[in-house]
Amino acid sequence: MATSDTKLADTDEKIFIGKGEETAWLTLALANRHGLVTGATGTGKTVTLQVMAEGFARAGVPVFAADIKGDLSGISEVGEAKDFILKRAKEMGLTFQPDQFSTVFWDVFGEQGHPVRATVTEMGPLLLSRMLDLNDVQEGVLNVAFRVADENGLTLIDMKDLRALLDAIAPDGSKKAADDEEDPLAPIRKAAQGYGNVSKATVGTIQRQLLVLENQGGAKFFGEPALTLKDFMRTDRDGRGIVNILVADKLMQSPRLYATFLLWILSELFEELPEAGDLPKPKLVFFFDEAHLLFTDAPKALMDKIEQVVRLIRSKGVGVYFVTQNPIDVPDKVLAQLGNRVQHALRAFTPRDQKAVAAAAQTFRPNPKLDTARVIMELGKGEALVSFLEGGGTPSMVERVMVRPPSARIGPITPEERKAIMDASPVKGKYDTAVDAESAYEIIQKRLAGTAAPADGSAGGEGGGILGQLGSIASTIFGTNVKRGRMSTGQVIARSVTRSVTDKVIGGVAADLGKSLGGSVGGSIGRALVRGALGGLLRR
Repeated sequence: MATSDTKLADTDEKIFIGKGEETAWLTLALANRHGLVTGATGTGKTVTLQVMAEGFARAGVPVFAADIKGDLSGISEVGEAKDFILKRAKEMGLTFQPDQFSTVFWDVFGEQGHPVRATVTEMGPLLLSRMLDLNDVQEGVLNVAFRVADENGLTLIDMKDLRALLDAIAPDGSKKAADDEEDPLAPIRKAAQGYGNVSKATVGTIQRQLLVLENQGGAKFFGEPALTLKDFMRTDRDGRGIVNILVADKLMQSPRLYATFLLWILSELFEELPEAGDLPKPKLVFFFDEAHLLFTDAPKALMDKIEQVVRLIRSKGVGVYFVTQNPIDVPDKVLAQLGNRVQHALRAFTPRDQKAVAAAAQTFRPNPKLDTARVIMELGKGEALVSFLEGGGTPSMVERVMVRPPSARIGPITPEERKAIMDASPVKGKYDTAVDAESAYEIIQKRLAGTAAPADGSAGGEGGGILGQLGSIASTIFGTNVKRGRMSTGQVIARSVTRSVTDKVIGGVAADLGKSLGGSVGGSIGRALVRGALGGLLRR
């Protein structure tokens, strides 16, 4: 906290958030220590989020935020000098200066923003199991499917790829054992059974859960071109950070899809960004609205890994700010990582509510001048209790402040304004048209039709012709056809990667020269090493 006579404007080192007896400043160098914005519905959380996003953008820090109600979209348009805004600014000793911020809209469904896609391979079995609400046995079968896909060069891009793969690994009771040699998918089924019992009933259950996800619109999320996370980390021509808004009003109708999608983005950021140490300001600030959905019914193993990612992503220069109604919505291990706190009013009409208020008060560093629990229930709209990290990285004493008014528009924009922004977007055309590259579905169909190399990589005939010889040479170079004794974990991973590369390079030539393999090959190589940050951590 700074003294109240400090000039009330953002600087290169800090963001002005609000003013009471003391002035509330959010220090940019400590903004990657994460934060929490809480309060009951209608108390001003969205406006506070907008004020913080504007401050980061002014400082040149890109922002990603989910917009649940559509209100945050107003940040893209010039603010209006409405009476209540002018009144609040005058009470705080401010001169209201309208502003607007460069904005890119994203939408999983591609309706109100640029489509956001990921490949099934990028999502990985852990997060996909969470999205599908699978039990341990079903998650195990899904892990088997991903392993078989890696070993057989079957890139998983969209839902039809995953469905085709699940069909391929399911036991086929209609065939006799003697007929296995005539089954072009027999090597795949055999490989799957080598990792444990894969029952047709379990595969059928996963298929039904995929249908539920498709009915929720989740199928639109899987495909190519896949999102490049660097597109979230842009600045405009003035050096301001671009505000990336995920249109989430429709997405919120499927809470598990919403939470898993945002968790996937976090895990991808963790995996892709290099270590950055302590920076003068974050590389990106990520606002996770309705954060309680991330933790609801999450298994302990996933909770532990979420806590690890939140703790470790700080060193990548990313600040994560959870937005929810009550601090108790966030598990203690994660809450302990959130150093910057903004608490709006909570209502306490029942003994249970009163306990929640007391718990919220205990998350702050006490101020002898304030009865924190009482003040939480007395706060007016736009008021908040704040505690931001100070120079030594310790939280300041809690203070009661009035949050400054935003400079941009408060409230949603019109469809015409949204269209104009999307037409001028720096990523226009990059993601708007889906691409159906050759992947697992096409490869499996060709094997069934007898037009593609079987799963063992041979091309038929002695030596497999020139492609078979080329594959043999490549396999020898990479060492994937050399029998070995017991291998270390690193050797197993390396062998899996080189097999996938070899299968892709050789199989791509034999399959269809007209298909583009660039995106799927790149994704396959990276995810064979570690399939998303959470999946990689879970296997450690």
